[in-house]
Amino acid sequence: MKFVGQRMEEVLAALGPLEADWMDETAARVVQKLLEFPAQRQYSPADVRALLDEDFDDALLIIRLFLGLSKDQFLAHFRAIRTEGPRVTTYRNDPERFVEALIELGVLGAMEAEVNKVGHWSDALVERLRSGRGSAITGQRRGRGVEDFVQRIVGGVFGDRFDARCTFQGPRGNAKCDFAIPSRKEPCILIEAKGYAATGSKMTDIIGDIEKIISVKRGDTSLLFFTDGLSWHERRSDLRKIVEYQNRGDITRIYTKAHAVQFEADLRQLQAEYGL
Repeated sequence: MKFVGQRMEEVLAALGPLEADWMDETAARVVQKLLEFPAQRQYSPADVRALLDEDFDDALLIIRLFLGLSKDQFLAHFRAIRTEGPRVTTYRNDPERFVEALIELGVLGAMEAEVNKVGHWSDALVERLRSGRGSAITGQRRGRGVEDFVQRIVGGVFGDRFDARCTFQGPRGNAKCDFAIPSRKEPCILIEAKGYAATGSKMTDIIGDIEKIISVKRGDTSLLFFTDGLSWHERRSDLRKIVEYQNRGDITRIYTKAHAVQFEADLRQLQAEYGL
């Protein structure tokens, strides 16, 4: 084939949008089931069981749609109530307990609210906004919410004597961290704060972030890890690595929001020990 030199402008001008039909066979089937879904003022556990008995996989998708949860979020919430995952074998072994878990998640109220909601022409556009831009914002706010929670406690103990979301200096190089106390130049305490509501690559990224911090920090610098979110139930191997680092002494302690009082007490103890 004869060589023809191309210019970037020509390639850019030839580019077009990538379009794909979102509705596959499963989506089409579920949409039809939603159109045929019985409209009732109230729903009962028997209604949920009937839905699951008809087609378990489609039923779970419909239930997730009512609850407004992604597959990862639904799995994490369900397993927080029951250790077993929401599998068809789990349902068949004990249908009543399975449905009870769904009711605890709020499926009956969600079904009643959605089916009896008065529609407006803007609903479809609002849903597009929620599922597109809103989904990304929700994820960002969940993670940032944990950081803000930690920052309030850190500020209550150290005032303004800390650097947030910075790159700190260590004897073997530099690394990013969420909080360096009293400063990024000479940190005595380092804190990583991460919250997760859905599984994904970012949950694995935290392992690399922690390993980087451990590799460059001083041996006598305390590293605290503050996290929260049910998604860790689905990424236990990653959490296990973090716990192993804590067991080895590389991480001083791991906290969640349930440990807020202990977290503040430990910060005050470290404050005294470091003379801060």
